[in-house]
Amino acid sequence: MKKSFSKAFALFAAAALAASSLAGCGKDPVVEDTTTAASSAASTGESTGGDSGESTSASSGTFTYAIGGDPTESVNVITTSDRWGLTTVKMIYSPLYMNNADGINWFLATDYSVSEDGMTYTFTLRDDVVWSDGEPFTADDVVFTYTEMEQEENLGWAYSQLVYNEGTVAIEKVDDYTVSFTFPFATPTAIEMLSQIFIMPEHIYKDVEDYEHNDYNMNSVGTGPYKLVEYQPGTYLRFEANDSYFKGQPGIGTIVFQIIENADTAVMALQNGEIDAYQVTPTEAQRIDLEACNLSSYSYTEGRVGYMMINCNRVTDEKVRKAILYALDKQTMNDAAFLSDEYYLTPYTFLPLNSQFYSEDVEKYERDLDKTAQLLAEAGVSDLTLRLGYSASDTIQSTQALLIQEQLQEAGITVELVSSDATALSTQMQNPDNDYDMYLGGYIMGIDPDTFASLFESGAGYNYMYYTEYSEINDLFAQGRAEQDMEKRKEIYAQLQAAIQDTGAFYPICSNNKILLISNRIQGVEEAGLVPVYTFEDTYYLSVAE
Repeated sequence: MKKSFSKAFALFAAAALAASSLAGCGKDPVVEDTTTAASSAASTGESTGGDSGESTSASSGTFTYAIGGDPTESVNVITTSDRWGLTTVKMIYSPLYMNNADGINWFLATDYSVSEDGMTYTFTLRDDVVWSDGEPFTADDVVFTYTEMEQEENLGWAYSQLVYNEGTVAIEKVDDYTVSFTFPFATPTAIEMLSQIFIMPEHIYKDVEDYEHNDYNMNSVGTGPYKLVEYQPGTYLRFEANDSYFKGQPGIGTIVFQIIENADTAVMALQNGEIDAYQVTPTEAQRIDLEACNLSSYSYTEGRVGYMMINCNRVTDEKVRKAILYALDKQTMNDAAFLSDEYYLTPYTFLPLNSQFYSEDVEKYERDLDKTAQLLAEAGVSDLTLRLGYSASDTIQSTQALLIQEQLQEAGITVELVSSDATALSTQMQNPDNDYDMYLGGYIMGIDPDTFASLFESGAGYNYMYYTEYSEINDLFAQGRAEQDMEKRKEIYAQLQAAIQDTGAFYPICSNNKILLISNRIQGVEEAGLVPVYTFEDTYYLSVAE
């Protein structure tokens, strides 16, 4: 049953309702200036919404996709872990394979075998791949990439998937087109751990010491379907088809990622035909007449979990953290943000609900203001004031932040809302001494629970809760990755989910669908595959209707 929305959200909804007058297609002279950001790609000589742009390849047409953040010039295979940075990486580079819900989809590799002891995985590579500068792709590039990911000083996003307390995954070149990976123990997580790591060219990056800041990231050489040919910070990225792509000639000549951080601006640009695609919220989707605007809607799951984390360096008392969580009502947040349970599921642990390891045998922190008062009294805390950080450009987080502020106020807890650029917030969260008590965010990690270790193990690189006293969590991750029996793994991960919830530091809020609105002139969406994080599994399959 739907709950009545709060006063704070009523104000938010009123603003959205006022904006809903923009629901028609075609330019509105009153608000036309708000779409100037979406028009800035005109400086490239390309059309942002038509196929008049020309490519140097046999591919044709232009596809413009509005993205909600700037990947920045630091995009690279090793350290990039944000959505739009990874989407950019996926355009330029290729992995050995993708391991998605539908199974393995091969890219630079074609097959694999496993040793009798279950520790060594040997992959056969394609022998017909060249880098976009004409150099041949070989096993040397694979060994180089994975080895660099394993160097702690490089701060690689997949470091925890390759380096364990028991040892480091050993990477060996068998021959030019065969490579092996030997884990320090037999583990059922290996296929998941080795997937989705994009391969970079050794001959380009072999002397690079700083992956985030160098001369090659925005002058990249890859094996992906497109080449990045122009980047204007805060405005757009322009890609041209890679004539050397191993699958053949991509269907579209030019793809533009238009950076539009304001959702209203992006929706207007979509309605005006200035962009071809944009990911929207259910509220935004309701504002658009799809037929009149010649658009199609695709709703798909990403296994994403949206959360609120509590910074244990600042909120040190577990009782206080739990008191905060007992004052919250995530169902009201989700009803407000997503309108209908058609677009979301409500999680109670760190795993998405479509995981075979998901368990609800945990403390769910159902709203209980009496419990909140009791815990605060036991902790000797009153007049509590907290700072909540969230992304200013994320309308879902804005809704959640308003409701969290209101719900905690009802419990006598004051919340200061601090909105900022998503990249800036992420950077601040990485500092253990940041001045946020709580922050909103979301993640898409993978299929196997072990991929979440980098977020939840004590001392892990992406554990922005900064708890240190819960050794049981690390022990359970270690047991889970080494256990071969599926039923025993489920038991271990059920205990792990309960242990993480008992910290009072992590509050899962939603597991929502993504909604992509895309022009009907763009063909091959289903063939390209809608997948978590990257939007398209392979933009090679997209084309522009004549």
